[in-house]
Amino acid sequence: MATLNHQLIDADGIRLHVVDQGSGPAVLFCHGYPSTWFGWRGAMHAAAAAGFHAIALDMRGYGESDAPAESHLYTAFHTVGDVIAVLDHFKVDRAILVGHDFGASVTWNAAMMRPDRIAAVFGVSVPYLQPGGMSFLDRLRQAGADGFYMFAQMRPEAAALWADAARTIPASLYWLSGEAPADTRWDPFDPARHMLRPAPGAPTTIDPAYVSEMVRVFSRSGFHAPLNYYRATDAFFAIANRAFAGRVIEQPSFFLTGACDGLNAVRKPSEEEMRKSLPGLQGFLEMKNVGHWPQLEAPEAFNQVLVHFLSAVTHQID
Repeated sequence: MATLNHQLIDADGIRLHVVDQGSGPAVLFCHGYPSTWFGWRGAMHAAAAAGFHAIALDMRGYGESDAPAESHLYTAFHTVGDVIAVLDHFKVDRAILVGHDFGASVTWNAAMMRPDRIAAVFGVSVPYLQPGGMSFLDRLRQAGADGFYMFAQMRPEAAALWADAARTIPASLYWLSGEAPADTRWDPFDPARHMLRPAPGAPTTIDPAYVSEMVRVFSRSGFHAPLNYYRATDAFFAIANRAFAGRVIEQPSFFLTGACDGLNAVRKPSEEEMRKSLPGLQGFLEMKNVGHWPQLEAPEAFNQVLVHFLSAVTHQID
């Protein structure tokens, strides 16, 4: 297996920690909250073994990458810029993007904004949110859904609630996983079923090495910068809902989610509905007995689906 190479790169004034292995068509992995590049190790190994150049980064605010304190530096304009900077560093003209959670949002937005550089997208857990009209957060506010979890994540005190990583990392992994009992599992609209409740431990389906690494990383770095992704959401929508209204993603795409993921209640994704804004959609999969962490809870099945998609779309990359 090709060696994992670590480096810090300059992305127009911000340093990003980047990891890569293998050679071939480029596949860039973007993680979500709360994670780092480390959550993609298994998928990177699978992609590299299948003949791809697997690249992952600590998104800005995470891990070994720089972490600006100001929330306005975390909009999709900034994070898509980081994606392009990574591709430029590796002299990659076009790449396939793989993203989970907020990382999925970044990959969808990158495909929307820079179709010249993004050949295909494999989105996990968070579907493409087509800009236009009132933002989904404003619609929730208008509907009186004040208990929606993202509003809590935006508050100044959120970082303090997450601060004890030895407790909050295992708890959030457990309550958002498919292992938690259905009637107690995390509900994004019910504050009483929040993700930081006392839990029996991390899910048994997730590699303990991953749990230990996340506890180590976030015990050192804290959560203020990662939570800025939530705080920057309204600022992005204020521009994107006018500038990119109605934009569809033509590139080949795939959407995968866990059937037990509480986020499915937010957008209720379906293949038929997603095809309206993703005319290049090549597949839609709900993994049974899996929650919000498909690449961690069912890595072998996840990697098989991912590599099949990568192999199918390589002809799209110059």
